[in-house]
Amino acid sequence: MKSVLVLALMLLSPAAMAGGSGDPTWPCIQPKQPHLSIGQLWPGPPPDDAVIGLARRPDIAALAQVLEQRRLPVEEAEAQIAAFARGASAEELTALFVAVFDRIDAYRSRIMSGVARYAEKQMVLSDQIEARRAEMTRLSAAAEPDFDRIDAEEARLDWDTRIFTDRQAQLTYVCETPVILEQRAFALGRAIAAHLPATPTPAP
Repeated sequence: MKSVLVLALMLLSPAAMAGGSGDPTWPCIQPKQPHLSIGQLWPGPPPDDAVIGLARRPDIAALAQVLEQRRLPVEEAEAQIAAFARGASAEELTALFVAVFDRIDAYRSRIMSGVARYAEKQMVLSDQIEARRAEMTRLSAAAEPDFDRIDAEEARLDWDTRIFTDRQAQLTYVCETPVILEQRAFALGRAIAAHLPATPTPAP
């Protein structure tokens, strides 16, 4: 247990928490990127104001809500996209991706904010663990050690350590969620763009 805790505390050190993002409070190995870029995920025409407005159309917004759900396999999402695309224009297809992107990006941003708050709580708990260790050292060094107090402090230390290590394991999973969401947005963008009308090749 002690070696696991030492490793977890090292991962929460300012240098490790920067994660290459330049933010010493960021606990993930993955770089901190608060928002996605639609240009990096969408291979179709850039959305203009008309398309952005079209993304709020009830049928497009409703389909986007279904497509963003991670429990919906990508294969099933592709089938629903294909059904929508049969009577859709290029503008409507682009609007569908805008609606999907906005939902996934907003959810991803909430996840990242939650990760930051989670890491702050871990730092507080790690400080508390170190304080308990110091207190146990002080109590043990007394001329007449109070073994009841030492036992009580050790029990609290064990409890805090268990909570810390359990949360640290969960944090590793949570850190992967923004990447999974980005990958889903990318896959849906490609699936929607596959139904865009082919761009005519200019005559020589």
